[in-house]
Amino acid sequence: MTLPIRVLLVDDQALLRSAFRVLVDSEADMEVVGEAADGAQAVELARSTRADVVLMDIRMPGMDGLAATRVISADPELAGVRVVMLTTFEVDEYVVQSLRAGASGFLGKGAEPDELLAAIRIAAAGEALLSPTATKGLIATFLAQGGGSGDGEGPGSGEYIERLAALTGREREVLVLVAGGHSNDGIADRLAVSPLTVKTHVNRAMAKLGARDRAQLVVIAYESGLVRPRAE
Repeated sequence: MTLPIRVLLVDDQALLRSAFRVLVDSEADMEVVGEAADGAQAVELARSTRADVVLMDIRMPGMDGLAATRVISADPELAGVRVVMLTTFEVDEYVVQSLRAGASGFLGKGAEPDELLAAIRIAAAGEALLSPTATKGLIATFLAQGGGSGDGEGPGSGEYIERLAALTGREREVLVLVAGGHSNDGIADRLAVSPLTVKTHVNRAMAKLGARDRAQLVVIAYESGLVRPRAE
């Protein structure tokens, strides 16, 4: 029997947490194992409940979601915990920082119930939650913050450039498409290969670049200058 996905809800609004709890607990394959009203409580509960997925609000009093995500992602004992950031709008000023901090993706609070449940399952499976719309928002935010210059001044950008040299030509090609917000199926169609082959290339790129997941690949692609964002 497969164990249910253990979900931790983090938001300073009790009413919203209650709504999420009802939704999550209504599913046979997941359960809420805790609720927190701020980042400090979130870190404590992530450790004590061994949650699989944390739905984390970004803006909270005290320790915010960004700081809490950094702590969770930096703790080796919590390596299996996946954080999905919840934002009021899908384009949020803290989105880039959230992904750099180790979040697996982000979701707007206005998402449909099915989208929220799908996000939990995707994160629990070790995939990254980056919809095409979210990726466009990420790129726009990255541009606004002066990212993607490729000048080696970004956090770890020099290190990423060195690691990029280890990628094969096809792995770099796949990385560029991932950064463009394309799914494995979409990339497979573009390259005329199987989705499984694409997944293999993505996994190898993640291993070589030291990325936690697909979300980190997107950030690395822009920080290293491999992909240069353009305003539409």
